[in-house]
Amino acid sequence: MSVYGWDRFHRKRAERIHNLQEGRKQLLKEICENDKEAISKGKRSLEDLSDRELENLVVDDKHGIIYCYIPKVACTNLKRVMYVLKHGEPYQDPSSIYDQYVHGFGNLRLLSSYPRIERKAKLKHYTKFLFVRDPFVRLISAFRDKFEDSKNDFYYKPLSQHIQRLYDHTPYPPRITFYNFIQYLLDPQTEQNLPFDPHWRQMHRLCHPCLIQYDFIGHQETLQEDAEQLLNTLKLQNDIKFPPSYVNITTPEYLSGWFRKVPLVERMKLYKLYETDFKLFGYRKPDELLDG
Repeated sequence: MSVYGWDRFHRKRAERIHNLQEGRKQLLKEICENDKEAISKGKRSLEDLSDRELENLVVDDKHGIIYCYIPKVACTNLKRVMYVLKHGEPYQDPSSIYDQYVHGFGNLRLLSSYPRIERKAKLKHYTKFLFVRDPFVRLISAFRDKFEDSKNDFYYKPLSQHIQRLYDHTPYPPRITFYNFIQYLLDPQTEQNLPFDPHWRQMHRLCHPCLIQYDFIGHQETLQEDAEQLLNTLKLQNDIKFPPSYVNITTPEYLSGWFRKVPLVERMKLYKLYETDFKLFGYRKPDELLDG
């Protein structure tokens, strides 16, 4: 391809990505304007949010950036980028940062740690971004990571045993099933006792997109392209390379396999539970799972 051809290709690609971003932000704005109070549970402004509700907002003062992290949506790699930015130039390779550094308490500054007057100023002037994912695929990822991976036994095994006692009546079940997990999520008693674990809490409840005006919305499904565009937006494309990720291909057959043993009634209730996330972030309703 000639130099002119490459330039034209990159211009068209940049235009497409820009239009995609504008479309995502416009959709979010329209849905929030139509139902802001219901989505935000009666909260009208940032002042109504508690410190705990701001725990997922990571701040980098050096570059004027705020990232709302959502567990099971590339948050380890995105936190690695924030960690590298925090420590300044010369920037380390984000891929070289150990997981425990970015997930460890106190290694990244949270918005909730600032006085309220400073929070408001930062949210007004800093560049704010988040990455989202198909809500049902995110649930499957959370289930696999927390209940099927033995490395999480210390923290999640007691919860797994609790779910087994409630929903699996076999004498010695080997481990909870995905259906047991769905039963737990749908049980009204679950959130009466404790808020959802962040790994399966609804994305809009973690990042409050109807109260915070995000400048960039990335999708896990287009992670590498979106991460590249984000670094361009932040003017860091020549300084930092986003860590490589596996190709995320999710087919209807993949979802159907996981939901095969979940009755239709529960599937429909689960969709209602996460419907706001589907709508706000432009994910299609999975009719193949809900039409029986």
